[in-house]
Amino acid sequence: MLLRQLEYLVTLARVRHFARAAQECYVSQPALSEAVRKLEEELDVPLVRRGRKFEGLTPEGERIVVWAQRILADRDAMTEEVRALRGGLSGRLRIGSVPTASTAVSLLTEPFCTENPLATVQVHADLQAEEIVEKLKSYELDAAVTYFSASAARRFRFIALYRERYVLLTQAPPDTGQPAEASWAEAARQSLCLLHPMMQGRRVLDAVFEEVGTPARPRVETDSIASLFAHVRTGRWASVVPTPGSTSSVYRPACARCLWSTPSARNASASSSRAANRSP
Repeated sequence: MLLRQLEYLVTLARVRHFARAAQECYVSQPALSEAVRKLEEELDVPLVRRGRKFEGLTPEGERIVVWAQRILADRDAMTEEVRALRGGLSGRLRIGSVPTASTAVSLLTEPFCTENPLATVQVHADLQAEEIVEKLKSYELDAAVTYFSASAARRFRFIALYRERYVLLTQAPPDTGQPAEASWAEAARQSLCLLHPMMQGRRVLDAVFEEVGTPARPRVETDSIASLFAHVRTGRWASVVPTPGSTSSVYRPACARCLWSTPSARNASASSSRAANRSP
């Protein structure tokens, strides 16, 4: 069994097309097909359902892909460790983030890049919590900043980074004599722009509004933090967003007023997670 065969199979499973998989692997389609066929012979199981075109993986193939992803990830980790011993850590660190925690990723990237000048970082900042878990499982991410999940904690290691504090974000100038803190009832009365209800950050926020007895009824919903800020800057909409204290400057020139604490708000925390050393 060759690592190249595993790379071909993983790519084929991802793109679901023999010609495109061959193109991504920089080989001819017959060469890729033959490598997969030899892997099937060696394992003595069919891995691919074939017809006039690629029809998918067999159940055995789906399972082998999970093992192949793990083996290839371990190969990459071994290579990077050898390089680090030889001349410092290099390679690329892939970090995912839920949108509400995207501004906090710099808490990780800044010290990492300072300590490892030969390494690069790729940030995927608009992922849903469920996407992050799947990408960690398939080794498409090395780490992520997301909300704690008891089910994900069975497979991944979580490290608390900070506790969130919610702020009411408006375009009103800060010198209007408004108090430094706002109530959740006041926030609910605003013409709100909030994240999409299927996003974890929005579900946490809805739970807080429900807890204080003032459900939020947003006029605009978006899956983009940048779009949310843009709506606030028009002066027509307000928003409620979480923030670690060190990143509050991202809201300028908007006015950010802290919301009164609630148990749910205090307990909403972001975490960094990475795959634990366990079998698939």
